[in-house]
Amino acid sequence: MKPYREALALPGLRSLLLVAVLARIPLTATGVTLTFYVVQDLGRGYGAAGLVGAAITVGAAIGGPLLGRLVDRRGLRPVLVLTAVAEAIFWSTAPMLSYAVLLPAAFLAGSLALPIFSVIRQSIAALVPAEQRRPAYALDSMSVELSFMIGPALATVGVTTISARLTLYLVGAGIVAAGVVLWLLNPPVRSASEAATGPQPRIARRQWLTSRMVAVFAVSTAATLVLGGTDVAVIAVLRENGDAGFTGAVLSVWAVASLVGGFAYGAVRRSFSPVALMGALSLCTIPVGLGGGHWWLLCLALIPAGALCAPTIAATSDTVSRLAPAGVRGEAMGLHGSAVTVGIAVGAPLAGAVIDASAPLWGFAVTGAIGALVALAVLPIELRHRRADRTPTIAPTTATAPTAAPAPATAPEPTTALAPATAPDRTAANA
Repeated sequence: MKPYREALALPGLRSLLLVAVLARIPLTATGVTLTFYVVQDLGRGYGAAGLVGAAITVGAAIGGPLLGRLVDRRGLRPVLVLTAVAEAIFWSTAPMLSYAVLLPAAFLAGSLALPIFSVIRQSIAALVPAEQRRPAYALDSMSVELSFMIGPALATVGVTTISARLTLYLVGAGIVAAGVVLWLLNPPVRSASEAATGPQPRIARRQWLTSRMVAVFAVSTAATLVLGGTDVAVIAVLRENGDAGFTGAVLSVWAVASLVGGFAYGAVRRSFSPVALMGALSLCTIPVGLGGGHWWLLCLALIPAGALCAPTIAATSDTVSRLAPAGVRGEAMGLHGSAVTVGIAVGAPLAGAVIDASAPLWGFAVTGAIGALVALAVLPIELRHRRADRTPTIAPTTATAPTAAPAPATAPEPTTALAPATAPDRTAANA
């Protein structure tokens, strides 16, 4: 518990995490609400509803890095005003739009979506020293899990007890309120020392978008691809066995396992490579379908993979915060958010296509295998950088005479900003 106590004692972090949970709930309710609205009120099929969700997803994947770059250059509050106004316009008019207009409007709304996920992670990097970010990002990952447990459930209650149209208004009001609260809180996007240095020169993208950063983004995409595929495969397995009524219970066990895993990840005194965590998540997902004969066996089979969900996402966020210079951290976190979004968007339909062509258990196997292959593909990059980080640089010897003694070797100074997330953090270990 000590790492959590130390992290939560930092000024501003407790209020930021509280706002993060509340602000993300309406965002996690958008998918369910729009699906019900398109199917029930507009009389369209689930495929048409999926296109609306895909339009928002694609828009968010494109707009996230651009908004992050705008935060880096103009500050947080102007971006919050822009996106909150865009959200207010979309959600106040969406219940009155025809499907033909709703589709492009959803894309525009996605591209100007309130960047709560990336801003919270960027602010954590500004508020928390590098050696304490692991428990902070673990808490953030657990708060995301809580939001996804609460938001869709509340949206379902609203649609079934009131109407999908009115629930759209309520979801929109919640998103705009989240933007207002975040504007009032105005969390820092740079640490005090980073802000004190004044305006920074622009950093070329090739200087920070290295092979290692790209590998982290690939791991983030693969991780959420596995999670999105698992979500669909669970529903398919339960429906095939006539256990659809236990869907909520099974998904709850999966979510609770993720919360427990995230808590354990933040409490330990060493760091773990996101590549290793994602690889383990993928390998644990492959055989999950073998427990589909009974719903309680499926619950047990999901626990190992579930326990790795939150740690994997937390590790990728932590690594991006360490690799990205302060002046481009908003854009880097925006790209991280896009990677996560793309993984979810691809994982669900991919698993669905595999299940339609074969059997539900192959939904787990195929998405898990893809994640494992991505881990193998980026492993050489991770190992190469770890060796480079551990190899001391020897100072060249300058001899003026044959009898001159060689100059002593000097080890390089440690660089906190580029410290690998895979190596144990000595500062945290000695705290």
